[in-house]
Amino acid sequence: MVPPKLQAALDLIKSLPRELKTQVLLDYAKKVPPPPPGVELERVHECQTPFFLHAGVEGGKVKLFFHVPDEAPTVKAFAGLLLELEGESPEAVLAIPPDFYRGAGLEELLTPLRLRGLEAALERLKAQVRRALDGKG
Repeated sequence: MVPPKLQAALDLIKSLPRELKTQVLLDYAKKVPPPPPGVELERVHECQTPFFLHAGVEGGKVKLFFHVPDEAPTVKAFAGLLLELEGESPEAVLAIPPDFYRGAGLEELLTPLRLRGLEAALERLKAQVRRALDGKG
């Protein structure tokens, strides 16, 4: 099950012609704020591009931080899409399937390697949420 905000983003991408899908992804890349100082980020090693994230749980809601170089707008767009999970319940985030993006048309824009990186970022995010719930993160 994909939470409503993320599903809405995927539905928007799905509804657009190919040339506009790329522009929307770049818009998502622009939505990623820099992490505040002192936030410990973990690298997603499966991504060829440096992709760092921190997922925690505050007040029963997921809190997210990302760092991806501006020179990698497509990969930074993944962070922007995942940022749509900010404020969701941990249970909702943990229930997202790894291939949540299927059917949105991302497969026509991105290589399988990039899509595996997106899946790896989601899995790392979910692992951090689990650790936060267990009191270890």
